[in-house]
Formats: sequence, C-alpha cells, structure tokens
Amino acid sequence: IDKDALDAQVKERKIQEAAEKAEHERFAHDMRTNDKLMCLLEERQKNETKNLNRALVEFQKNFQKPETRREFDLNDPQALKKDTPARVSDDDPRCTVSGMQKFMGEDLNYDQRMKFQKEQLREWSLQQQKDWKNALADQKLADDLYDKFRVELDRKIMEEQRKEEESRRAVCTATKNFNRIQAAELDHKNALEKAQKIKDDMDEITCLLQGDFLSENPNQAIGPWGKHNVLVNRWKGMNQEQLMAIREFQKEQALEKLRVREQERQRDAEWDRQCLQAARAQLLWERHQQRQNQEQRRGLDVMNAVLSQEQKAKNIYLKEEEYSNIPTDEFYAQFNTTTR
Repeated sequence: IDKDALDAQVKERKIQEAAEKAEHERFAHDMRTNDKLMCLLEERQKNETKNLNRALVEFQKNFQKPETRREFDLNDPQALKKDTPARVSDDDPRCTVSGMQKFMGEDLNYDQRMKFQKEQLREWSLQQQKDWKNALADQKLADDLYDKFRVELDRKIMEEQRKEEESRRAVCTATKNFNRIQAAELDHKNALEKAQKIKDDMDEITCLLQGDFLSENPNQAIGPWGKHNVLVNRWKGMNQEQLMAIREFQKEQALEKLRVREQERQRDAEWDRQCLQAARAQLLWERHQQRQNQEQRRGLDVMNAVLSQEQKAKNIYLKEEEYSNIPTDEFYAQFNTTTR
C-alpha cells in the first residue's frame, strides 16, 4: 500500500471539504444578508404604502367630502328634507306675480339673512384654515418619520455591507491560502506521477523486450487444455512437422479425389451406355409399332373400300326398285334431280 499517496489523498480531501464548508458558509451568510435586506425593503414599502393610504384617507375625509361634490344633490338621501319651500326669500325667482308669494315692499328676514351669511362665511374660512394647518402638520410629521426611517434603513444597509465586505475578504484570504496549498500539492503530485510513469514505461519496455510476444515464442500459443488447444490470438505459425503432416494429408486428399473422379467417370460411362441401349430398344419398338399400325391401317382401308362398294351397290339396287314402281314423268324428274 502506498501510504504517502493515501495520506496525500486524505489531506487533499480534508482541504477540499474545508473549502466546500467555507463556500457553503459564505453562501449561507449571503443568503441571510439578502433575506435581511429583503425584509427591510418590504417593511419600508409596507410603511410607505400605509402612510400614503392614511394620507389619502385623511385628504378625502377633509377635502373631498360627499356634500362638497357638484353632483351631490342628485344622490343626497336628505334631498326631500332639504328641499326648498315654495318661498325661500324675497329674492326667490320662483315667486312670480301669479304665485301670490311675494308682494311689493316686503323684506321679512333681511337682517337675519345677512348675519347668517356673514357667520357662515367666517365659519367656513376658519374651518378651511384649520384643515389646511392640520394637513400641513400631518404632512410634516409623515415626512419626518419617513426621513428617520430612511436614515435608519441606510445605516442598517451600510452595516450589512461592511459585514459582507469583511466576510468577503476573509473568504478571499482563505481561498488564496487553499489555492496556494492545492497548487503545491498538485505540483508534488505531478512530480510523483511523472516519476511513476517513467518507471512504469521502463518496466513495460523491459517486459515487452523480454516477453514472448516480440520474441515470437511458439509455446505461448499452447492452451491450458493441451497442445492441441491453440490460442488464436497468440499463434505464431506452424512448425515443419505440422507443415509436412498437412502436405501429406493434402496429397492423400488429392489421390482420393482422383479416385473418386475416376469412379464417377466410369459410372457416368456405364450410365450413358445403358441410356443408349434403352434409346435404341425404344426406337426399335416404336418402328415395330409403326409397321403394325400401317398394316392395320391398310387392312382397315381395304375393308372400308369393300364396305363402300357394297353400300353403293345396295343404294343403286334400291333406287332401281323405286324407279321401276313410279310413272315415267316422275322417273325422269327424279333421274334429272339425281343427275344434278
């Protein structure tokens, strides 16, 4: 066992595990930092949204009341209660002459009306100034709170960035030390591997030069089950005895082949002779059959000729008998028809 190589592997493994652990810790620290920043930003956004909504509600409550809208009279639930009577004042344009609601020289509530209008204008002005001051105070308070929150958030972000820079510097220092140690280990490992490779190459060259492959030893082709079992991938050729035995066997095969060919030639000649004799006998039999057929045909022709003469004679006799029994005119008519 190569103890130095194993120790080097163990040491390299420990260094690699330490580097991986440091990398994981750095990643975890970055993730925690990012989570804190995200939480702060989300909280900041929520506060800003909450403040904007609160300011919007306050503004709508103070400056956008339903009764101040132009079309409020169309949707006012108290419209019937607030509806003007037949005569509101002396200047009511609805009070025409035919309405009998206003007479010349009448001004019933002029003083009260003027006083009420002045009081109402004063109240409106004071209420508007008060609402404006409250809105300015609320806006200033919201701006102050927002500025304080921004300052605190910036301070926290700067603190996190400083911690992140310190962590990054520590990680870079550890990485440089690890890379330096790893480079030294790698150089030492390469030197050992180079020396071992040179030694292995020399051993391999020596083994090849002294081995059976380059020396072409024929005994290396003998298999584990005997000399008749040959290993094909190690076979270097046959010896003289095997070559002579193969040549003798080939000569015997050639002689056997010549003998077989001679037997086949004799068998073919005998077969040809028998086929020739059979063909000759067949030809003689066919000629005999032809002669017999010709004799039978001549006999049939003679017999047919005799039968034909007898039939003709019989027909002539029958016609003569028939002509002897008919009148002369009919005889000549039948004779002419028969002649035609």
